[in-house]
This record gives sequence, structure tokens and C-alpha cells, in this order.
Amino acid sequence: MEKYSRVVELWQSYKIASADDLDKYLDSFRILFAFHSGKIENEEITYHDTREIFENGRIVNFTGSPRAVFEQQNQRLCYEFLKGKIVQKEPLSIELVKEIHRVLTGGTYDERRYIANEERPGEFKRHDYVTGIYEVGSAVENVEKDMTELVAEVNEYKGKDYLKVVAYFHARFEYIHPFADGNGRVGRTLLNYYLMTHHHPPLIVYDEDKRMYYECLQKYDKTEELRPLYEFFKYETEKTWEKALTLANGVQRERKGLSDFDQSR
Repeated sequence: MEKYSRVVELWQSYKIASADDLDKYLDSFRILFAFHSGKIENEEITYHDTREIFENGRIVNFTGSPRAVFEQQNQRLCYEFLKGKIVQKEPLSIELVKEIHRVLTGGTYDERRYIANEERPGEFKRHDYVTGIYEVGSAVENVEKDMTELVAEVNEYKGKDYLKVVAYFHARFEYIHPFADGNGRVGRTLLNYYLMTHHHPPLIVYDEDKRMYYECLQKYDKTEELRPLYEFFKYETEKTWEKALTLANGVQRERKGLSDFDQSR
């Protein structure tokens, strides 16, 4: 069995049925995800500060940018907001996408966006913004339609390769670029939400791998080729759960050894 399939099998063996179960199995993951997802776009974010926010709800003697604190506090609030919905397998919706954005970007919009451009957390962009070397981004008048079609498309999927679906969803979401800011953090949160509501393990896009990540997204922007992003997500999933998989394999070998010993007596 390939490594990715073993990770999926491990995740499904947890049989998560409550928010407490999710807290248990995502105890360190949620901090690492928030740190790496935030740091990809904000170099001031640190692991220590992120852990303090998640574990204690505050940071002592912080002297950095207030935006970095807001962003990581919002990551914590977003996890708390979503965990019950993950357990209940609530499907994606436009309302949920907007609410995730509202929680993740609250208090982080700069003066130009908030005052001059009248952009607001939880609302689709009001002005045209392009991103990436291929200057992608749906026009303002098309965002609602493009997002509605995308959400409906992934919700209607009835197959089994959810990683491929989420690669498509993420590539399209980032291509549409529906918000004035925070599209990366929202997109990475949504991909994990979709995976977990379909009994698949969430993944971390590691800050040290962001160059590869951006290249995969740019490949889609240029040619609509999904394979690079799909393989990248598979790689990051294996990397995310490598320690847990090694530990689980060690426990299984130990149990087998005890069983063999008992049978030999």
C-alpha cells in the first residue's frame, strides 16, 4: 500500500465522532497548520507566538506587528468555529466560505482596503485585483457566479479521489481570487475542511515548500494542469502525518510481537 493510502487509513481509523475527538487528533496539527499557513504570507509570524495563542489565548511580551497577532488569533477562532461543522459534515456553501473569510481576516484589513476601497471581511471583493505572474482573478461582477458554480461542482462529486477534487477546488479558488485579501489562508482552510468532511486527513502546506506550492498553482493558471498540485498535496499529506504514521506502525509491530510471543508459549 502506498504511503498516502496508509495515511488515509490511519486517519479513518481514528473514527472521529465529536469535537473532542478532533481536538485530540489535531492537537499539534492545528498549531502547525496555523503557523505555516500564516507564515507563507507574513514573515513576522512565529511558531512560538502561534503556540502561545492556541494554548493560552494570548502572547506575553510581544513587540511585533499587531497584524501578525490578529492573523494567528483568527486562525484559532476559525478552528473553534469550524470543528463542530467538520464533525457534522456540513457541506461547503457560499455562506460558509464568506464566514471563514470574515473570521480569518477580522481586524487585518489595511486602511487602503477598508476605507478607500470599502472592502470588508466576509464579503467578496468590490474591486478588481489580479494576482500571480499570469494576473489571474475573476472580475468583480463574476465572482459570485464563479464561486457558486465551483461550490456546487465539488459538492456534487460522488467519486472517491477526494484529494484530486480538493486540488481542483483549491486551484480554482485561488484562480478566482474572490476576496480583496486573505485568499491564501481561506483557500488552505477550505481545502482541509473539505478533506475532513469527506473522511480524509487534512494537510499542512509547509512554509519551506511554498515555492513549490506557488509553482503548482502557476502551472494551473497557465495550462489548467492539475497533476503538479495533486502530487504536491499528496507529498504534503505524507509529510504532515509521517510521525503519526511511524508511531502507529511501531505500536502495531509491538502488538504483533506480543501476540507472537503469547502464541509461542
